[in-house]
Amino acid sequence: MFTSTGSNGFYKAPLSKSLLLVPSAISILLTLLFQHHQKFFAYNLQAVKEDFQIWRLVCGRTICLDLKDTFCSSLLIYNFRIFERRYGSRKFSSFLLGAWMLSALFDLLLVEITQYIFGITINSLPSGFLGPVFALFVPFYSSIPRVQVTQVLGHFSITNKSLVYILGLQLLTSGSYIWILALSGLISGICYNSSILKVHRILCVPRWVAKIFSWTLEPVFSSAEPTNEVRVGMGATVDIQRQQRMELLDRQIMMSQVAQMRRQRQQQGGMINWNRLFPPLRHRHNANYQDHRPSEQGIPPPTEVSEEQVARLMEMGFSRGDALEALRASNNDLNVATNFLLQH
Repeated sequence: MFTSTGSNGFYKAPLSKSLLLVPSAISILLTLLFQHHQKFFAYNLQAVKEDFQIWRLVCGRTICLDLKDTFCSSLLIYNFRIFERRYGSRKFSSFLLGAWMLSALFDLLLVEITQYIFGITINSLPSGFLGPVFALFVPFYSSIPRVQVTQVLGHFSITNKSLVYILGLQLLTSGSYIWILALSGLISGICYNSSILKVHRILCVPRWVAKIFSWTLEPVFSSAEPTNEVRVGMGATVDIQRQQRMELLDRQIMMSQVAQMRRQRQQQGGMINWNRLFPPLRHRHNANYQDHRPSEQGIPPPTEVSEEQVARLMEMGFSRGDALEALRASNNDLNVATNFLLQH
C-alpha cells in the first residue's frame, strides 16, 4: 500500500526499521529458543504494583510474547513509518516515548477502573510495544487522506487505509485484555496530539539524546534511497505515493510506445518535417506574428537546449536532430517534446 517493500521501504525511517527488526527478532528467539526466559518479559501488573518491579514495565511493554501480535504490530509499524518521514526521527521518537509513558499510566488506571466497576481482577496484560502502536492510529486517522481504491458489492468502499484498520482490528481481537492496551493507546495518542494539554512539550526526546542516537544507531538502521521509484519527500502521504506509482506506470507505457514508434520510423525512414509541425508553437507568443507569417525582426533567438535532455530523448531512440528540434520548439520542455515525438 505504501512505497516499496524491503529495506528501501525504510528510507528516511531508521527508527521504524529498528522497532520492526529488533523486537521482532527478540520475540522470535524467546518463542523458539529461550522459552524459559519469557517470564522476564511478561507484563505482570501485580509484580509492578505490589513488588515495585518497575523494570517489568520496560520489558513487558516492549517485546511481544505472542508471534501473532508480533506479526500484526510489525506490519502496522511498517505502515506507520510514513510519520517518521514526515516529521523526522526526533519528533517521531518523541511521540512514541510520550505515548508509551502515557499509555503505561492509563493501563494501570483502566485496570483499576475495571476492577472497581466490574469486579474483575487483572494481574497481567498482553506484552509488547502495543500502546504506542495503537496511539499511532490517532494521527493516521486525522492526517492521512482517505482515497477510495475500489468498491465491494457496489456499497462497501475499499480505501488506501482499509488494510491498516483491518490489521488493527486483528490485533485488537488477539487477546482477552488487549482492549485495555488499545484504549489506553488511543487515549494517549489523543492527549499527545492535543494542543490544549501541551503534552508534546513535556514528553519529548532532548536534542542531545537524538544526536547521540543519530551518530550511533542511525548508520546501522539507515536504508538506501529507492532507485526504482520516484523520490518520496518528507511530507509524502498515501495519495501522493499512489500518484507516483501511476506516474511510474505511465512512464513504462510511454517507453513501450517509444520502442514501437522507433521501429515504425526505422521502417519508414527519413526525418520528421518539423517545419510543418512546429511553426505555430514556436511563434504563438510573438507579438509580431500576424497572418501566420512572423517578420524576420520578430523571430526570437533560438532557445538553448539542455544536452542532458537531448541525451534522455536519444536514449528513448530518437535521433539527435529530432531531439534538438523538439526541445527548441517546445521551449526546452522535455514532456512536451516527448509527446510531440511520440505523436508524430
